[in-house]
Amino acid sequence: MEENQKGIQQPQEAAIDFGAIWQAIKKYKKLYLKTLGIAFVLAIIIGFSIPKTYNCKILLAPETGGGSSMGGLASLASTFGVSLGGGSQGGDAIKPTIYPDLMKSVDFKTSLFPIKVKRKGDKKAMTYYDYLKYEWRVPWWEDWFGLRAPALKPDTIVNTFELTGEQARIAGLAIKHVKCEIDKKTNLITIDVTMQDPYVAAQLADSVRNRLQDFLTGYRTQKARYDLEYAQKLNRQAKKDYERARALYAEFMDANQDMVLLTAQQKRNDLENEMQLQYNNFTATSAQVLAAKALVQKETPSFTTIQSATVPLGPAGPKKPLITLVCLFLALLGTTIYALYKENQLKPLLGLS
Repeated sequence: MEENQKGIQQPQEAAIDFGAIWQAIKKYKKLYLKTLGIAFVLAIIIGFSIPKTYNCKILLAPETGGGSSMGGLASLASTFGVSLGGGSQGGDAIKPTIYPDLMKSVDFKTSLFPIKVKRKGDKKAMTYYDYLKYEWRVPWWEDWFGLRAPALKPDTIVNTFELTGEQARIAGLAIKHVKCEIDKKTNLITIDVTMQDPYVAAQLADSVRNRLQDFLTGYRTQKARYDLEYAQKLNRQAKKDYERARALYAEFMDANQDMVLLTAQQKRNDLENEMQLQYNNFTATSAQVLAAKALVQKETPSFTTIQSATVPLGPAGPKKPLITLVCLFLALLGTTIYALYKENQLKPLLGLS
């Protein structure tokens, strides 16, 4: 014990004896060889037990702006007195930043089920649902310890309102290996697909790109397509009314070629006016159909493919060197802690009395 200027004794901190620690470690050299050897063998087993996975990425750039392709349709519609401006005042219905969340929705996940995939050498394609259900392999310990969900009875009808247990499991597995990432600075979209077969990975990545665009197109053009259907319905009815009025006028004129009576002339004028009225209505609804079609085209999202899907040349996982290093490190750490504990060097190293 040391005394300070006031005569109060202060405890002296114990210094770490690195020499003693090194001697304690050397004493268990054989144990290190055993544990590191076991860890190396265990790492090899783990590395070869995990199925190989292959990664395919697609890079997309969403097109933004006013849609210059609308110019021709807008010009044509203006000849009928219809303006197409302001068709999308609220901007995009779905921003690219929420695409990852959109892909996690039940509707999108279940839309991947019927995608056809085919491995190299297979004579017949299968659905993505069947591939995950029957062909997806897991490490042996998931079967041994009951970690893998059991396959349930076959189910063919997918009800997104109430999925079966098997469908929910497959949906979770499907989206787990299909990811979407957004670069907030550039708005570039990366579709990342990881499968246990390189050909399936490339096929699925390309199909997911199409599914994403179809899904967004259906969402963003829903209102415009409803308006188009309504305009087409009015146009079909207007065409029928015009053709009926035209037929009545032609029939009356054929039967009254030499009109002398004023009542006949008046009837002719009424039929002619009705035909003209129906023709004007038909022309107006035709312009509305043209405008609605142009609006659907304007609201349809499109992407520029910067990097397309390609079959990966080599596996992306498992990363066997990393698994080996982790196992060896854990074995080394555990053996060192055990050796220091047995030689009473652990507490001084940790600063414990």
